Parts: sequence; structure tokens; C-alpha cells
Amino acid sequence: MKKILFGATAAAVLAAGTFGAVSANASANASAPAAAPAAVMADAANGNLRQSTHLTIEAATKAAQATLDAAEKANQRVSVAVVDRNGNTLVTLRGDGAGPQSYESAVKKAFTAVSWNAPTSELVKRLTNAPTLKDIPGTLFLAGGAPVATKGAPIAGIGVAGAPSGDLDEKFAQAGVAALAN
Repeated sequence: MKKILFGATAAAVLAAGTFGAVSANASANASAPAAAPAAVMADAANGNLRQSTHLTIEAATKAAQATLDAAEKANQRVSVAVVDRNGNTLVTLRGDGAGPQSYESAVKKAFTAVSWNAPTSELVKRLTNAPTLKDIPGTLFLAGGAPVATKGAPIAGIGVAGAPSGDLDEKFAQAGVAALAN
């Protein structure tokens, strides 16, 4: 008889606990405030928005083609990459006969140039004082990258790889920058 009474008491306690938990949960949901709107309006006056300048795909293509044309005129086989301010690749062109390593190198040079808003040949010199810069993922500290800037702020990077020297790569990248000025 004690076992039956104990079992019945345990079942009653368990049922009461479950009922209480379900009731508490239901009342908590009923009294919860309405959800906040999914989108909150941003207000430029209070600094929630920042406007930035980006290179169009048409301009990036123009720069890449001018870069490749300059290299081909000098009988060089290169790859060209143009990245936006955030380092995202906009355009890549691989010239006829460009080496397989040149594609990735061009992208990394463009990323490095826009990241520091400086030609990569200048950045190579900084490695003397800060050798760990080269350890930053996605960068390549070799000549051949040129930043594209407006009002002193970087908006893109052009990277070239495949010529026999970084100086030539960078000369071709500068031709792409110059094409954007026209």
C-alpha cells in the first residue's frame, strides 16, 4: 500500500510541476512586449551611416584592360587583378601565356596595395622595420601593386604579376591607374 501511495504522490507532483511549467511559460509569452521592428531606420545625422566611394565594374574593367594592354605592348605575359576598397576581386584578366602563379599573385598584390594605400614596391621597404607585415593573410609584399585613390582615400587596388621584374609589373599597374584618370 505504501508503494501505491508513494507512486500516486510522485505522479501527482510530476503532473503539477509540468502543469506549472507550461502555465508559467504561457503567461510569460503572453506578457512579453511586442518584438522590435526587423529593420531599424539608420539616421545619417547621428552617425549611423557612412558613405564611401567604390570603383564601378566598368571602371575596373577599363583599368584592367589598360594594364594588360601596357604589358602586351611590352611583350610581357602577365595576369591583372583589380580589387575594391574591401579587397574583393572585381576583375581579373590573364594574358595569353601568363604563368599559373601569376593569377593569385596579382590578386594578392592588388589587395596589399589597397590595404595600405601604397604601391607594393614602397611596402617592401617597410618590411625592414616590420618584418611580420608579410605574415598578414592575403598579402604579398612584392612590387607590382598600385592603389587607386580619390581624395587621398583608397578605393581600389591593381595588381600585376608575371613580368620578369616587379618594377615592370608595377609600371603596368600604374598604366591602369592612369587610365582611370582619363
